[in-house]
Amino acid sequence: MTRTFLAACAVLLSLAAVPAQAQLDSREAIQLQNQIAELRRDVMGLRDQISRGGSSTLGSNRNAPAPVASNSGNGDISAALLDRIAQLEDQVRRLQGRVDEVDNARQRQGDDLKKDLDDLNFKLGNAPAAAPAAAPAANLQSAKPLNAPASTAAVPTAAAPSTARRTPELAMQEGNAALARRDYSAAEAAAKEVLAFPKSPRAYDGQFLLAQAQAGKKDFQGAAVAYDDTYNKSRTGAHAQDALVGLANSLTALNEKRAACATLDKLRAEFPTPRADLKDSIAGARSKAACH
Repeated sequence: MTRTFLAACAVLLSLAAVPAQAQLDSREAIQLQNQIAELRRDVMGLRDQISRGGSSTLGSNRNAPAPVASNSGNGDISAALLDRIAQLEDQVRRLQGRVDEVDNARQRQGDDLKKDLDDLNFKLGNAPAAAPAAAPAANLQSAKPLNAPASTAAVPTAAAPSTARRTPELAMQEGNAALARRDYSAAEAAAKEVLAFPKSPRAYDGQFLLAQAQAGKKDFQGAAVAYDDTYNKSRTGAHAQDALVGLANSLTALNEKRAACATLDKLRAEFPTPRADLKDSIAGARSKAACH
């Protein structure tokens, strides 16, 4: 009996550690932990009874009159104890299986999203370069008429634009103002000024401003990359949720709906309770991408 009792205690102690390792928060797991705690109390009571030469009962029969100690009675109690331990072990295995399924699903979503973004970056890297905006100013001098008076060469040209850059704070302020009036080109230029100071505290804000400006210009390829960079700069930052919504909308505009839905699933997994002001935007993004 003593050997059986010690074996039951060892199984109980190992079982009690399983829910903590599984990190379960469900109501079922809490009930299971309570049952294990009750079982532990039963084991302690049984051990005390055995040490005094008596016997004990389990669960709701704890207040019933104790029978005379006997090997048969102790054997029945041990069998009941081991049966309850086996039942609890089975519940723990089922709950652990559910946790593993959820973790595997999240891992697959993350892998799918990474693959889709890598494919998009590859497409962007192989896109044809834009044509030069204008010929160099030096070449324009050769276009002056041959019969131009000699004094013309002495006429001073217009002053070159100032190369002084605004501070990141001022550039952000004026960039946000440009974004508000839908001057997306000015907002994009301001964002790039901010990003010229990568160590500035405003660089994170500048990255998000760049994504918004490019989305406003309907440069969805550039916007997708900029939104993704914003999210990766700080996955718990102030713009993380907005960046994932913007990335999903940009991917939908590029007809990459599977990647857009994977992005929205990632948003739901990492932010189960999104900001109240984003709920309509998230629902609209899921509808556009036809997510299930």
